[in-house]
Amino acid sequence: MERHVLVVLPHPDDEAFGSAGTIAQFTQKGVPVTYACATLGEMGRNMGKPFFANRETLPAIRKKELEEACKILGIKDLRRLGFRDKTLEFEDVEVVADSIFEIIQELNPSLIITHYPGHGVHPDHDACGLATITAVGRLPENERPTLYCHAITKNRLTALGNPDVVNDVIDVVDIKIAAIKAHRSQTEGMISSWENGTPQEPDIMKWVSQEMFWHYKW
Repeated sequence: MERHVLVVLPHPDDEAFGSAGTIAQFTQKGVPVTYACATLGEMGRNMGKPFFANRETLPAIRKKELEEACKILGIKDLRRLGFRDKTLEFEDVEVVADSIFEIIQELNPSLIITHYPGHGVHPDHDACGLATITAVGRLPENERPTLYCHAITKNRLTALGNPDVVNDVIDVVDIKIAAIKAHRSQTEGMISSWENGTPQEPDIMKWVSQEMFWHYKW
């Protein structure tokens, strides 16, 4: 049983796709989960399908979607770090790490979920992961929480080896899908294709019901 789980990811919906099942399993067991979301995803390309958002309204919409997803997942502590979408790679990593380290000191989490630096595909993913690792690295080695890192690059197995954690979340897959659906502006088109049935549907269900993480190699 974890003491407290801290999730540090850059965008609303990152939590839904990568770790919603794991989060739901923790919250259902009474483990407190805090989500530190670095941005509002205000530069996201999707505006709903059919469109219901525009560049001006998207930040507020994604904020509400994030809050709804957290409610579905049982996350009662949402922290918005206030950085701008698609600019994390240009921020001073120590400054971003400061905001994360402050939360770590406050909560003393036993587990942190973030992106594996260099294997996040999106620059914000890599920058957020690096800042999180930097923050954790400020702690004495024997006081560091366990790190679960998402790795989504095509060469992840070659570079990192097999995942250290493969978590079956089929027992909460309905919750995970509901969390994905909560991010309507970004996921309606994709969800529609799932529900209408596609040749890839079996692969989709396997992907949705299995979450993989790598421990960070210091």
